[in-house]
Amino acid sequence: MSDAYYELIDGGDALGERFRPTDLVRSTWSAAIQHGAPVSALLVRALERCEAREDTRLSRVLVDLLGAVPAEGELWVRSRIERSGKQIELVSAEMLAPGKDGEPRAVAKASGWRLKTIDTADVAHASAPPLRPLAEAHNRNLEKDWDRNYVHSLDWRWLTTPMAQGPGESWLRPTVDLVNGESMTPLERLFAVADDANGIGTKLDIRKWTFMNTDLVVHLHRMPEGEWIGIRAETSYGPDGIGTTLGTLFDESGAVGAIQQSVLVRPMPAP
Repeated sequence: MSDAYYELIDGGDALGERFRPTDLVRSTWSAAIQHGAPVSALLVRALERCEAREDTRLSRVLVDLLGAVPAEGELWVRSRIERSGKQIELVSAEMLAPGKDGEPRAVAKASGWRLKTIDTADVAHASAPPLRPLAEAHNRNLEKDWDRNYVHSLDWRWLTTPMAQGPGESWLRPTVDLVNGESMTPLERLFAVADDANGIGTKLDIRKWTFMNTDLVVHLHRMPEGEWIGIRAETSYGPDGIGTTLGTLFDESGAVGAIQQSVLVRPMPAP
């Protein structure tokens, strides 16, 4: 069994790079679909590699999950420059998987603003208070509750009690590769866990409710460093089955950016 979310099958396929997912992409909602985090990270991999420039970096990434991403079968990822420029570029990526008719269809997409970097170290600032240190967090051993799936790919340490009042806080790091045989970039590592903000910030009992996000938007004022990503998040719920997650992303030196998610809230179907 591969210790990665995906295996690269063909880098030169006409539809894009062709991948095969492993069991570690499987969602906690259903083993038949992929968790949003590996999907997001693979799209970010495509954004970073698209006509890559050493003098730029992604500052904002928007991921839209267009439907259930199947956990079985092969898939394709392709990218392109939507707007080129010396200082500002817009890059997009798309994931395709076979539909019910067997024909490839888009199941997720991402766009990213890529900006030219300069030295602004003298004015660097982050207003969000840092998370408590990793040494104060504890592992809840979530993997014991599921067959092999996405949670088995993480070292997940909680600073808060789930569903307690106030924001939820956790430290996380993926313990596997994104693509078999490749080392993750800092942004791939961040996006391999960023989608968990919804679950960290929830106030709903997973035995009674489903709360699936349809997107995530991440703004980064600083590139993350090190293996651990911290998340402080809180989810609010409206009276009509719709919620939103707002959060802050950290490395062990402090805040690196912000995240938002739209959330579809539904009662858990009767068994």
